[in-house]
Amino acid sequence: MDQPHRKRVKHFQERGHVHELTFSCYRRMPLLTNDSWKTLLAQSVVRAAERHQYRLVAFVFMPEHVHLLVLPERDASTISALLNAIKRPYSYRIKQLLLSSQCNLLEKLTIRQRPGVTTFRYWQEGPGYDRNLIEPESIIAAIDYIHENPVKSGLCERAIDWRWSSARRFLEPESPLDPDLPRLKPLPTEFAIKEL
Repeated sequence: MDQPHRKRVKHFQERGHVHELTFSCYRRMPLLTNDSWKTLLAQSVVRAAERHQYRLVAFVFMPEHVHLLVLPERDASTISALLNAIKRPYSYRIKQLLLSSQCNLLEKLTIRQRPGVTTFRYWQEGPGYDRNLIEPESIIAAIDYIHENPVKSGLCERAIDWRWSSARRFLEPESPLDPDLPRLKPLPTEFAIKEL
């Protein structure tokens, strides 16, 4: 029996590398459109980053995908473990919400894996995109790219206007913290990024 082609992404676990991670909702459906679900995702990111010892440097939650910029701490788990710790508990919580509300979205996200076996699929299968960054210029470019995503998609006019992003923390560091957003941890001084 032919197995479907599955895209493989190699995660390079080099100490001192910042990782730009991108993962998408199932079939790039705009599933991240309500604030309560985005708040749950923020909580999942925070718990996973703490448990697996990653610094969250920057992020944006788009309607159909997520960008995270993370730096592994000294005893960090693998990138795969971090992503699993974000995605699995979050999708389980969403499934429970859909079950309790008897929402028809549950049917759209329940797929047949093989005869007699179905599964709930909130996230696109596979590890998503992972790019290692070590040069300060590359890290700054990645942060800018992440923050400009909502502007380029027409969701807002300025990056700072998109609530579900770390742009405000970078551009207005003295502004009050939004309790629904994940907290950032700045990069260590050896990255020598003055803009942060």
